[in-house]
Amino acid sequence: MRILPLAQREAMFEIYSFCRAVDDIADDPGPREARRAQLAQWRADIDALYRGAAPPQLAGLAAAVGTFALEREDFIAVIDGMEMDVVADIRAPDMVTLDLYCDRVACAVGRLSVRVFGMEREAGLKLADHLGRALQLTNILRDLDEDAAMGRLYLPREALRGVGIAMELELMGEPISAERALACHLVNRVVPRGELMTTAEDIAAKILRNPRAAVESAKQTILEIIGRPLDDQLRLECLYGYSTMGNPEIVERQQEFLERRDADRVTTGSERH
Repeated sequence: MRILPLAQREAMFEIYSFCRAVDDIADDPGPREARRAQLAQWRADIDALYRGAAPPQLAGLAAAVGTFALEREDFIAVIDGMEMDVVADIRAPDMVTLDLYCDRVACAVGRLSVRVFGMEREAGLKLADHLGRALQLTNILRDLDEDAAMGRLYLPREALRGVGIAMELELMGEPISAERALACHLVNRVVPRGELMTTAEDIAAKILRNPRAAVESAKQTILEIIGRPLDDQLRLECLYGYSTMGNPEIVERQQEFLERRDADRVTTGSERH
């Protein structure tokens, strides 16, 4: 931000200070009601600022609002986003909730920023919308471990389904039946007890056409999961599936896949002709 002209630089510092303050409230481990009260005070202070009676500590922010016509709704959206973290720890939200969260805590900041940068309104709103979401999703992936330590998981539940983990069991602590696992895409199909041997023979024939590493992994998995509860089976399938990734044959095949090129693959600038 140091390369910006003075007025723009100071405005961006004021926006950052506001965001830092409310974000610290959201991440504070203190009582939820106390933190909601602090956010409510910030709403009152922003309202006062837009009525022309800014608290002394917001004099710099008031100047930025006046100079760059920053909109009240964007400041309030940021506070609302922080309150989503305060009311309850977010854990595997649906896509609609995650999108709302991203709009409030990231895109709203972008909308404030593009006004300071002087962008044309329509183009600026599009940039804030797309870049804000991209940055927030990147931030979510980067901070998975830190968020987990606070009891939060921002990955959408729709994306978690079908990746080989018993999401319902792990996140909600609920038992999961075979039918529910199928509905959540944690398993590909449910085989009736009377068809188990026939199905197993069919799968075995297909497995034998794969690399030895895959066969060994399947063998280990089958031997381990027989007779175990469904949630244990799902965990072990995931474990043994990933255990093959260090095998040289699998690594070589993976590298071949990554290096394979086709007409639709994006190339770097140096690779374009």
